[in-house]
Amino acid sequence: MKRLAVPLCLLALAAPARAEPPPDFARLADLAPDIAQDMRYAGANNFTGHPVPGYRAPQCWLRAEAAKALAAAQADAKAHGFSLVVYDCYRPRRAVSSFVEWSRNADQSTKADYYPRLDKSQLFPQGYIAEQSTHSTGLAVDLGVAGWNFGTPFDFFDQRSWTKSKVPGEAHAHREALVALMQRHGFQNYPREWWHFTFKGAGGAASYDAEVE
Repeated sequence: MKRLAVPLCLLALAAPARAEPPPDFARLADLAPDIAQDMRYAGANNFTGHPVPGYRAPQCWLRAEAAKALAAAQADAKAHGFSLVVYDCYRPRRAVSSFVEWSRNADQSTKADYYPRLDKSQLFPQGYIAEQSTHSTGLAVDLGVAGWNFGTPFDFFDQRSWTKSKVPGEAHAHREALVALMQRHGFQNYPREWWHFTFKGAGGAASYDAEVE
């Protein structure tokens, strides 16, 4: 049977368009492709135990000014012999809503790994998860350093994850080095999470619900 050639213009029309970030956002991979992206909420390796609504792809989106500052922080880090890895960036509002719903259901399957000393109903009152997140503005990022020990894993909801908590070995020095690096580039640490940083100017910034693709 003779195959009919399909015009390239029709193939282009048939191909799904790549979703674009919200206005004034950037894809981190376009500005700092050497920052590792271990986007936890796009898969099941997170405190809910499931992929989180709003993450259709493991991509880091940030407001352009925050992405550029993070790229500068990565250049600074590499000059000092280490490299960043991001766990979460822009977070759609529907993802935040799904965290609220998760906190109210009976599923405790991830308790041992993420909140061993708390009931999940206490995660919001104690400030480990927020009902309105600066992540939804594109001005917050969760990150660490490839190969570094920080004393606890990412999203470990416990006082041991507080940035200035007493942790053994080199973990404390690693936390201080990460905070100092990020501060040099305009990011402020959240004291109860060594991994969470907000770029300056987040107050009053618009939040979004566009899916990450």
